[in-house]
Amino acid sequence: MADTLDTAHTDPTEPGLPALQHRHLLGLATYSAAEIRLILETARQFRDVLGRRIKRVPTLRGITVVNLFFEPSTRTRISFELAEKRLSADTVNFSVSTSSVSKGETLKDTARNIEAMKIDMVVVRHKSPGAPHFLTQCVDAVIINAGDGAHEHPTQALLDLLTIADLKPSFEGLNVSIIGDITHSRVARSNLYALTALGAHVTLCGPRTLIPYGIEEMVEGGRVRVTHRLEEALEGCDVAMALRIQLERQEAGLFPSLREYHERFGIRLEHLEQHPDLIIMHPGPVNRGVELASEVVDHERAVILDQVTNGVAVRMAVLYLLAGLPDGEGAG
Repeated sequence: MADTLDTAHTDPTEPGLPALQHRHLLGLATYSAAEIRLILETARQFRDVLGRRIKRVPTLRGITVVNLFFEPSTRTRISFELAEKRLSADTVNFSVSTSSVSKGETLKDTARNIEAMKIDMVVVRHKSPGAPHFLTQCVDAVIINAGDGAHEHPTQALLDLLTIADLKPSFEGLNVSIIGDITHSRVARSNLYALTALGAHVTLCGPRTLIPYGIEEMVEGGRVRVTHRLEEALEGCDVAMALRIQLERQEAGLFPSLREYHERFGIRLEHLEQHPDLIIMHPGPVNRGVELASEVVDHERAVILDQVTNGVAVRMAVLYLLAGLPDGEGAG
């Protein structure tokens, strides 16, 4: 693949790989193309480790990681837990329902109490945009954003990129369409930053009420366009990424009905027949019959389960690369 980082190392647990220039992973807006490629190359090597009979390596032995999830999560939380265990880190899972948060404790006090237990890294998911950045001002531990409101979800975008890299020869000039609820999607924003950094062109598609005005100006270079017609978004498209309709984050009346949404923006079997080289992605969970027809979810060109598999390797790479930075080095 043309967009991977050249390296002679075949084992990511050996010393000598380049370092990230960031101490935390708060989002991908400030990550360079070289840093993104480094994460993808490292993840690819960790994926080889996961294919071995013994899947555990001692890389993060002695490192303690807290999974601080203030919102429900299945794939992301389990993926991070598995990544940490595969790296031999000590893992602590924080449950909001059984914690002092339910008694009124603030995020800052929760984090500081956890750090007082000598925690090295914190993986945080929170409903408020900017919560991971706030934590960097409260604690000395490395912070990894596992999704903050409608802001960013960087590791999801990275696993999406790894999945695309397995199927396409280069990101340069690649046409990727992101379809659905752009307004409430942290996945869309992280992918927007990462894909364009690597040279891809991104089309955002959805109802006018679900696409923020001026979002195509978030990145420079004219690599982002907006359309409200699914047919236009799929024309010349290499990869179509459907997004979940996030009813829990929406106000009423943003579109008439789920049935009408599927008729106008749902990807159906006929679209795969019209575009024989099109790859279908979805960050999950999928609402069958809404974003994707059920036949599309189960189609051989839908790589949704590959995305899930790649999630563990990507999160192993992120944990490994960030844990390798000396305290205080790099920017937030």
